[in-house]
Amino acid sequence: MEHFNDIVEILGDEEKAELVIQASKSSMGYDISDYDMKNITNFADRVASLAVYRQDLASYLHKKMMDISPNLTTLVGDIVGARLINRAGSLISLAKYPASTVQILGAEKALFRALKNRSQTPKYGLIYNSSFITRAKTRDKGRISRYLANKCVMASRIDAFSEFSTTKFGEALRQQVLDRLKFYESGVIPAKNIEIMHAVVEEVKNEQSTTTNKSPMEQEEQPEEQEEEEPEEQPEESMEEEPKKVKKSRKSRKNLT
Repeated sequence: MEHFNDIVEILGDEEKAELVIQASKSSMGYDISDYDMKNITNFADRVASLAVYRQDLASYLHKKMMDISPNLTTLVGDIVGARLINRAGSLISLAKYPASTVQILGAEKALFRALKNRSQTPKYGLIYNSSFITRAKTRDKGRISRYLANKCVMASRIDAFSEFSTTKFGEALRQQVLDRLKFYESGVIPAKNIEIMHAVVEEVKNEQSTTTNKSPMEQEEQPEEQEEEEPEEQPEESMEEEPKKVKKSRKSRKNLT
């Protein structure tokens, strides 16, 4: 129990420290040499640095994807969205694809092999890595992949051709896919797509109007400020300037005569 506190500081858990001490009593290990300990510490430092690098890379990818395609990222995630765009070549190319192409995007070899051998064609490609496909049952994987590909195309078209950036459409599309999964499991009929899209469009329009237009209180305050800023002595100055002009005109007449 001499090194109990040291082990607790390293592991950060007293229960694990007790397990380590109990295992050390029945273990047939031997003392670690300085050379072996050096290699172990180097390996641990490298693993820790790789973990930090992975977090930095994930945050960088998330930021880039939210700038390029926020709705597609909200729908399927950073990695799947980036793979779809990479496979298509660009976001605009992905937006031009039909849903049937996006569904099997990444499984072209399996498709051509199936067509050559006249066997069953693949049901999904890169979108198989989405959580929606893995969450669905085996019999529903094909249907949910077709539905998810349709929503991916809609999200990519909104991201590619919309004039403003928002995640409202991606959130609505994601909720539609979740409702479709519930429909496959329980039979609860989800809402129609056109109704949801109209509601999202109205919500986005209201947000834009509130951000672009100023509040009525601010609009009422503006005229008051302008009235206060207007100088009251302008008429007097103009009256003083008029006699000067009249005097100059009289002098010019005298010179002419």
